[in-house]
Amino acid sequence: MKLLFKRKHLMIVLLAFVIIALACASVITLVKRQSNQYTFRQTEHVPACYTGIIFGAGIRKGKPSKYLKDRLNAGIRLYKAGKVQRLLLSGDNGSRSYDELKVMRDYCLSKNVRVDDIFLDFAGFDTYSTLYRAKEVFKVDRAVLVSQNYHLDRAIYIGRSLGLDSYGYIADKGHYAGYQRNYLREVLATVNAIVEVNLNRKPKFLGEPVAISGASNALLHY
Repeated sequence: MKLLFKRKHLMIVLLAFVIIALACASVITLVKRQSNQYTFRQTEHVPACYTGIIFGAGIRKGKPSKYLKDRLNAGIRLYKAGKVQRLLLSGDNGSRSYDELKVMRDYCLSKNVRVDDIFLDFAGFDTYSTLYRAKEVFKVDRAVLVSQNYHLDRAIYIGRSLGLDSYGYIADKGHYAGYQRNYLREVLATVNAIVEVNLNRKPKFLGEPVAISGASNALLHY
């Protein structure tokens, strides 16, 4: 009797796992199908937008990680090609010893991006918060989102769900350490994004408006 009960219990667990896996796969397929039409690899194919949004992706010893460096370079290419006029940099500056935004800003300045065209989002702690704040705090209505391909499907989905006319520019260049792990984590993050969108989650921090068409805030805190 106990053996029969254990087998039945195991079957229920396996069935639940299969149902959850299929549901996740359906969600990923739906998001990808909706977002792919707005994603571009070639600079010349990217629609012109006033704003390019670059997501933080880690720093190492005061320098951008490879993920982040490729995102910054991609955003700068858009800027120099005239595809975007302003760069909104969003990342984690939670402590003096770890400040993505300073590193991102200084990198852009070293590549001859005008400081007046750089804006910093000091509370872009996750993709949802970055895009919500882009629309509500920085008053961005249309933007090119700059990131690696695995991340853009979710970012575009969130942006468009929040009423931000979003396009994606793929920053991938060569091999990335931990790329497969990040890709798998993105599956769960995408499911979570759908929940956040439907619950209309508010970011922890909003603050006063900083219009992307106005004066830059790139020098206010440094």
